[in-house]
Amino acid sequence: LMGRSPQRKTHNAAQNRAIAEQALAMTDTGHLAERIYTTLSGGERQRVQLARVLAQIWEPQDPLHRYLLLDEPTSALDLAHQHAVLAIARRFADEQQAGVLAVLHDLNLAALYADRIALLHQGRLAAIGTPAQTLNSELIRQVFAYPVSIASHPQIPAAPLVIPRRQVAPGLAG
Repeated sequence: LMGRSPQRKTHNAAQNRAIAEQALAMTDTGHLAERIYTTLSGGERQRVQLARVLAQIWEPQDPLHRYLLLDEPTSALDLAHQHAVLAIARRFADEQQAGVLAVLHDLNLAALYADRIALLHQGRLAAIGTPAQTLNSELIRQVFAYPVSIASHPQIPAAPLVIPRRQVAPGLAG
């Protein structure tokens, strides 16, 4: 319900509770509704925070200017919940005509869910474009100082698959 605070004067308690419950359902966190936030695990907190943000922007005030801003929304989450969170953000963007900006360090997750990717290097924009345009081995090597190979995702050919190459640490070769 904290996500509904900005709307407490324009919506009644029942409306705000209904929207909060919908956001909890969308993030599969309804079973946590009666728990104290500080007793939740890191992953549970991450998903509850997503529900809170969704509840805040659930209804468009101005349909052309509704954005979901996510900073590392998959940290502290297991594999299934990482994909679930990004699928929720993707679905919200598609169904609600909302923009989503997510900061991710996992390039493969970004490739699967993003329409466009911006790569930053030392605080500056190094590239922006579709996943296929931005996720190439040379650019990734320049930005992250680490060699990778790029392959097509076996199930989603349009999504590049970033495969780190194994490197031997200096002084350990032998």
